[in-house]
Amino acid sequence: MVNTPRTYSEWRQLFDMIKKRTNDAEVLQAMRSGTIEWQSGIADRFSQKLVDAINFRMNKAGDNFQKTMAHSGGEAGVIRALESLRKEYYFLCCAVDIPCLPEDIRKKYIGLIIDQANKTQESLENSSRQDRSGRLLYLIRQHRVNNF
Repeated sequence: MVNTPRTYSEWRQLFDMIKKRTNDAEVLQAMRSGTIEWQSGIADRFSQKLVDAINFRMNKAGDNFQKTMAHSGGEAGVIRALESLRKEYYFLCCAVDIPCLPEDIRKKYIGLIIDQANKTQESLENSSRQDRSGRLLYLIRQHRVNNF
């Protein structure tokens, strides 16, 4: 069980758990219940550690997606890879949409994740146009990574 964070140190432990993909559901629940005193020094460090964890997971998700696509073995593998990436983007949006963050910061972070998902979707569609059958483009459009 993951304890509800109240201090910067406890939050750092959660951010490390995010990077390690440890108990995502429990970590997310603890984050939603957590509190922190939002003052100048702590807010900056807190935000930086959160962004670092989110960027780490986003980069890892992209790497995992590439590996899965390379070894997809057909349409089912492509669909699994797309759905996995979409779930990761959704989790990251949930991880930054926590009550202890000021509303403007939450919206900013969610917007950055959504922008990345949109860019990824656009890139996937553009690169799939090389498939003459059109099947890959169809799959990418049917299982959008930015539809969460």
